[in-house]
Amino acid sequence: MAIDPTLRRLALRTLLAAYPGSTPPPWALDLAAEGLAGYTLFGFNIVDRAQVAASTAALRAANPSVIVAIDEEGGDVTRLAHRTGSPYPGNAALGALDDVEVTRAVYRAIGGELAAVGVNVDLAPTVDVNTADDNPIIGTRSFGADPARVAAHTAAAVEGLQETRVAACAKHFPGHGATIADSHLELPTVDAPLAVLRERDLPPFAAAVRAGAQAVMTAHIRVPELTGDLPATFSRAALHDLLRGELGFAGALITDALEMKGAAVVAGGTAQAAPLALAAGADLLCVGADVDADLVEETAAEIVAAIQQGRLSGARVEEAAERTAALAAWAAPVAPTEPAPESLGYDAARRAVRVEGDPVVGGVPFVVELAATSSIAEGRVPWGLAEHVDGAETIRAVAATTSADELVARAGGRPIVVVARHAHRLANATELIEALAARHPVTVVEMGWPSSWRPAGAQAFVTTYGASHANGRAAAVVLGLH
Repeated sequence: MAIDPTLRRLALRTLLAAYPGSTPPPWALDLAAEGLAGYTLFGFNIVDRAQVAASTAALRAANPSVIVAIDEEGGDVTRLAHRTGSPYPGNAALGALDDVEVTRAVYRAIGGELAAVGVNVDLAPTVDVNTADDNPIIGTRSFGADPARVAAHTAAAVEGLQETRVAACAKHFPGHGATIADSHLELPTVDAPLAVLRERDLPPFAAAVRAGAQAVMTAHIRVPELTGDLPATFSRAALHDLLRGELGFAGALITDALEMKGAAVVAGGTAQAAPLALAAGADLLCVGADVDADLVEETAAEIVAAIQQGRLSGARVEEAAERTAALAAWAAPVAPTEPAPESLGYDAARRAVRVEGDPVVGGVPFVVELAATSSIAEGRVPWGLAEHVDGAETIRAVAATTSADELVARAGGRPIVVVARHAHRLANATELIEALAARHPVTVVEMGWPSSWRPAGAQAFVTTYGASHANGRAAAVVLGLH
């Protein structure tokens, strides 16, 4: 049975798709020409700035109003710099530095880089208040654990980014910071009363609304008192009553990727999640990263079927399409701004470093980087000190299968610098570091979200609040090695 062409075009106007490769394939250009709302760029779409600019120009030739979005948070989540690491510190470092003018300047610089290559919506900043040290998906993406500080930096980030006419998207509503599960892999639950959410999680979103954020992203998290058994992405109480009604948000509501298990498993599939999100009040549906023409058509067909079967109001979809169009109109490409000085991010990262003990390493050290997995949001981006420490031998070791004896023997007379991300979460890492520090000069560099753990006997404990290229250089400078 043929799909109603008018309803199909309406459905396409609510979809934020993706495509493989470094050049938009013909089907992606055709869908854009037919009115598809836009595309999200991922690391696999990016070779260099000139290539990205050519891709966005091709999409815009097909549809001048197309939205081109990206997850460019700075710090550990970067797409433009996924091959080298970001030249900017992420939110945790900016929050530790606690200079809102620096945060505004960093986000203005990120916006300028995006505008220069034709990207007009940044799926940033992350404004979750990270209150769980073991949060596997937010961590250093957060400005911190204090709602007031996170709110202040949220406003600065939104304002700085949007000065370049790149739309900001505050995420992940109503707050992913208290979870100890990853919504890419399951549906996390935040079992907290609404009073706690209003005091702890909502202030940054209220600040984003006051700062004029053009978009807010939904979270695939369950808050029983607010969303019942559903993720917030499918909850009208969360999206319509709380965000729009109570907080007064009038912009575009963008979903987190519907392919994530926190949404897709609940709905019975990626495409099946689309009408549920629209009915709840979402406007622009991020399908995900693994997208082809068939999935776009399947998703559009699910929306059309829901309208025809009375499960979804056509007027609601029209409203969503109009909000998405308004976002595209606001974020129309403009002339690029003057690029920020290269020193901006590196200076900010250096100022954010926190040191306990004597950080200066005497002589050329033996650098041991403890292997750590990356979250799906981060992807595989280079990190560590190897590039920043001239002449030092650097190895990558697995803490669970490495002994202190073999590292001490290999170091010889050289001091050891141990570099880790979330050391307290790595199997055997704290035990290995403490065994090293008991018999050898050891300095620890923590490049993840820090915990309260500190290794007894270590010469120094250095916290960078992130693992970007800028954070790595900052650590090397503090250690006297760069």
